[in-house]
Amino acid sequence: MNRLDAAVVNVADLVAADRASMFGLYQSYYDGAEISVFNRDLESKDYVVLLTDSAGSVGGFSTLAVFDDRFENSEIKVLYSGDTIIDKAYWGKNEFAMAWLQLAGRIKQHSPQTPLYWLLIVKGHRTYRYLSLFSKNYYPRYDVDTPAEQQRIMDYLARQRFGDNYDPDTGLVRLPEPRSYLNEELAPIPQKDSWRPDIRYFLARNPGYARGDELLCLCELETGNLKRFAREWFLAGMRA
Repeated sequence: MNRLDAAVVNVADLVAADRASMFGLYQSYYDGAEISVFNRDLESKDYVVLLTDSAGSVGGFSTLAVFDDRFENSEIKVLYSGDTIIDKAYWGKNEFAMAWLQLAGRIKQHSPQTPLYWLLIVKGHRTYRYLSLFSKNYYPRYDVDTPAEQQRIMDYLARQRFGDNYDPDTGLVRLPEPRSYLNEELAPIPQKDSWRPDIRYFLARNPGYARGDELLCLCELETGNLKRFAREWFLAGMRA
């Protein structure tokens, strides 16, 4: 279990076995998972970054929707992340990040002059850390107030996507029941991470994460805002 292969698959092209394996993996890390809710969310997405091992078994995945919108009379493009999970055996490996960022680069290349925003809702501190691993500026974060324009974009996209399930005062999305939440093994913050200011901030902003509350986050995906390794993979996608 040392290596994963990453592929970007259109949701419409997923075979039944992969769909079942994806849900099985998700269910092993999230309590409260319902197959009907999982499938409905999957059908609302465009792509899956699918990770498989040498035997073809699913070792991780992330679902994504891509859509165009207008904000304050300007065109924008949005990459919205859905369900994401990677088998614990593969934590720390780069295949997922590389495939995800290359896909983001290809999406950017289709409309290079249009701002591309990464929108995600986060119910786990590990997912929240992807923002700081990939980018220089993302919101919300512990060391800077969210700029007014970025907050307006976040509120606009959240209202469009989640309606009354989004609370602009807290920045939290509380989806209707049933909703999934990290299981008892993954929900606690490891001692090695408990001191981190970004993790402490996440806990303060989303104290109900363990019951499935999600913090709405935003990051612009453009070369100047990405850290070195992320920028290299993003640019590789733009050149593909």
